Amino acid sequence: MKLIVCRIGNDKTITFAQQELCRYLHMADPALFMDERVYDAYDPNLSGAIWIGQNISVENSELDEIAIAVENGSGVITGSSPRAVLMAVYRFLREIGFFFLFPGKEGDVIPQKSWVKEDFSVSVREKASYRHRSVCIEGAVAYEHIYNMIDYLPKVGLNGYFVQFQSPDEFFFRFYNKYNNPNFKFDPITREDVRHIWNRAEEEIILRGLDYHATGHGWTCEPFGIEGGGWAKEDASAPDSVKPYLAQINGVRDYYGGVALNTNLCYSNKVVRDKMNDAIVAYAKEHPAVNYLHFWLADADNNHCECDSCRTMRPSDWYVRILNELDEKLTAAGLSTKIVCLIYLDLLWAPETEKIKNPERFVLMFAPITRSYSKAFSDGDIHKQVCLPDYKRNENKMPRTVEENLAHLRRWQTEQLSGESFDFDYHLMWDHYNDPGYYECARILHKDMANMDKLGLDGMVSCQLQRCAFPTGLPMYAMARALWDKTCSFEDVCEEYFTASFGADGKEIEAYLSRLSQLFDPAYIRNEHDISKEAQIEKLNEAKEYIAAFKESVLIPNCHRGFVWNNLVHHADICRSFADAYIVYISTENEAKREEAMHATLELVYEREAQFHTVFDSQLFGRLFTRNLARLHVPDRKIESFEQ
Repeated sequence: MKLIVCRIGNDKTITFAQQELCRYLHMADPALFMDERVYDAYDPNLSGAIWIGQNISVENSELDEIAIAVENGSGVITGSSPRAVLMAVYRFLREIGFFFLFPGKEGDVIPQKSWVKEDFSVSVREKASYRHRSVCIEGAVAYEHIYNMIDYLPKVGLNGYFVQFQSPDEFFFRFYNKYNNPNFKFDPITREDVRHIWNRAEEEIILRGLDYHATGHGWTCEPFGIEGGGWAKEDASAPDSVKPYLAQINGVRDYYGGVALNTNLCYSNKVVRDKMNDAIVAYAKEHPAVNYLHFWLADADNNHCECDSCRTMRPSDWYVRILNELDEKLTAAGLSTKIVCLIYLDLLWAPETEKIKNPERFVLMFAPITRSYSKAFSDGDIHKQVCLPDYKRNENKMPRTVEENLAHLRRWQTEQLSGESFDFDYHLMWDHYNDPGYYECARILHKDMANMDKLGLDGMVSCQLQRCAFPTGLPMYAMARALWDKTCSFEDVCEEYFTASFGADGKEIEAYLSRLSQLFDPAYIRNEHDISKEAQIEKLNEAKEYIAAFKESVLIPNCHRGFVWNNLVHHADICRSFADAYIVYISTENEAKREEAMHATLELVYEREAQFHTVFDSQLFGRLFTRNLARLHVPDRKIESFEQ
C-alpha cells in the first residue's frame, strides 16, 4: 500500500512531525510505502494525501488545539502551533492503535498489521484544558533518561520541560558520579560534560517546540560567585567578601546549615537586589530559547534576614520589590521573557505593602511542598475560609492541609497576580514510593489535575523523577490525560492504559495493583493515621501472600511477553522485601535486625536495577525508603524539602 504524506513548509517541528508519523507507521508495517512530500501551501485539489501543517483549520493560540480530519488516508492533521501539529500526529497514531505508555522505547505500543486506506480514518478536534502541562527535571539521570522524557512529552499532550539551575549538574552527578548502586558505576563527569549533555537535550526541547522553563534555584548563589548547582554542604564558612550579602540569623551572616543554596540573602540591601537582577537579565539575553525563566529564593524555610532593615517588611514584600525592579531592567533591555515567581515556604505569606506593577510580566507558581498526598485538593473544602496564622519571622509552621495551602494561594491571586499561573507539585518526586502499587497515587494525581481550574490555576509543572514507571507508567499517563482533557474519568484512563499494556489481562493487573495500594497503606507510611502496629503488620503479611500467589499464577506464566511483564515480576519480589523491612521496623527495636532488613531490600533493588533503570530511580528510592524506615512512628514529623 502507498500513503502520500504532505508537509506544508519547512518548520523544523512540523518536519519532525512528518518524520514521526512515517517512522511509526513503517515500524507497524514495513511493507507500507510512504511518499513524503513538501509543499509551500495546502492544495485542496490534491486528493488521496494526508496533509500536515499549521493552522489549516484552527487559529493561532497559546492554548494547544488540534484538528484531525482524515478519511481513508486522505485529509488534514493540523494544530494551533508547530508543537500542536506534532501532538496532533501522535494523537492520530493513538486513534489508530498506537500507545505511548511511559518514556522510552519500551513504552511504545506499536500495532503490527498490514494497513489498508480505511484504517486511516480519524476525526478529532480538541483544545487542551490547561495552558501549562510540563515536567521538571529531578532525580538521578543519564542523558538517556532525559531524552526519553523530552521525547515522551508531546506524545501524551504535555507541552513543556523545565531544567532547574543554570546548569543541571546535581541531577547528572547523582547518576554518573555518586550513584549508590555498587553494581552500576560509570566514569565520573565534570560540569563541562554536563553543559555538553544539556546542550543536546536543549536541542530536543526546541525541536519539539516545547515551552522551555529554566533555572529557579541558584540566583541567591551564582551572582555572588558561589556555586549554586546543588544541595551539598560547604566545606567552610562563606567567604568574607560574600558574608555581608547573606541573611543575618541570630546575629550571624553565614551559610544556613552549611548549604549555600538554602541560604537567603539580605534583600533590603540594594546591592544584593541589583546583583541578582543583573544576573537574571544577562541570562535572559544569553538564552533566548527560554520563554519561562524562574526566579526563586533560597530552598529552605525560616531563615530570612533579621537585620533591622529587612525586618521592616515580610520576605514576600522584599520579593515583590525585587520582581518590580527586575521587570524594569528587562523592559529596559527590550526583553519579553516571562518571569515565574514562586510562592513557596515563607513566601506563602502574601505581601502586606508591596504590589506587582506589571502583572503581564509574571507567572504565579504555587508550590505546596508541605502538603499531604493522602487526598486530592478537591477532596477538601477548597472554598473554606481559613484564619491564616500570622507571619512570624523564622518561626513559621508550614501548612499541610488543603484548606490552609489554598487560603495562602487565594491571597496572592486576589491581591497580586490573578493572571497566568500553575501548580508546581511533587506527586512523582518522592511520594509515589509510598504507594508500591502506583494506583492510589495515580488516582490522586489525576483528580488534582482535573480540578486545577477550580483552584484558579491553569495547569501543572510536575517536579518529578524522570524514571517513575515501575510497576507501570499509569500516574504520569493519568496526569497527562487529565491535563489535556479535565473531563476524562480516571476509570476510563485506567481501562485504556491497562488494556494497551496487558491486553486481555489488563483488568486483572489493574485489580492487583489497586489491591497493593490498599494493603501497603500509603497514609500509614506517611504517618497520617494511627492504626495499631498489629493491624498494619497483618496487612503487610497479607500483601506478601497476595503478591506471591499472583506472581505464580499470573506473572510468571506471562513474563515471556516482554518488558512490562518482566517489570511486574521484579516489582513483586521487591515489594515482598519492602513489606519484610516494614514489618521488622514496626515489630522490633533490634537495630541489627532492622539494618539487615533494610539492606536486604536495597541489595535486591541494586542487583536487578540494570534491567529496569529506565523506569526506576533506585537512588531516590533508597533515600526515601531509608528515611521512612527511620521515621516510622515518629509523631508529627516535619515534612521537609526532599533535598534537605
